[in-house]
Amino acid sequence: MDRELWNKVVAFHGHECAGLAIGFKACEAAIEKMGITTFEDEEIVCVTENDACGVDAVQVLLSCTIGKGNLIYHGTGKQAFSFFCRADGKKLRVCLKPRKNEGIDLEQWLEEFLNAPVDEIFSFSQPKFELPEKAQIFKTILCELCGEGAPEYKMHLQDGKTVCTDCFKSYNRGW
Repeated sequence: MDRELWNKVVAFHGHECAGLAIGFKACEAAIEKMGITTFEDEEIVCVTENDACGVDAVQVLLSCTIGKGNLIYHGTGKQAFSFFCRADGKKLRVCLKPRKNEGIDLEQWLEEFLNAPVDEIFSFSQPKFELPEKAQIFKTILCELCGEGAPEYKMHLQDGKTVCTDCFKSYNRGW
């Protein structure tokens, strides 16, 4: 385990915790299994299935961010991350294996977890979806109700007016 990188991740996140360690080791697994050596802008894409602490490690270690469009949230709640490399097409889903943590304090758990081989703590598979397309810049459209702008793909047509998601009143008859 690279203590210097761990400290960098902890500094970004604000404290040491189990969730951060999971993300840290998931990145370590992706780097090791996919042979990632450089982190060019937007070359590595991560689809995270959770919005927990570990996502901060992905941002720091692999330079994936929501703002650049190479960190995508797919909320299943699982401690799972799908990594893609645009340069060579490699892809890998990393999912935390169930662990027994009873009777162990956080410090001991972190030490054992951070030093464990990635094959012991994660299962590996191919993502069930393809590499997401690169982020696009869309035209901003003004909502005809509130006057606020949003990208055109987020707008709705309602009563002949173009409205944002916040103003849109969904019609649903139970389907």
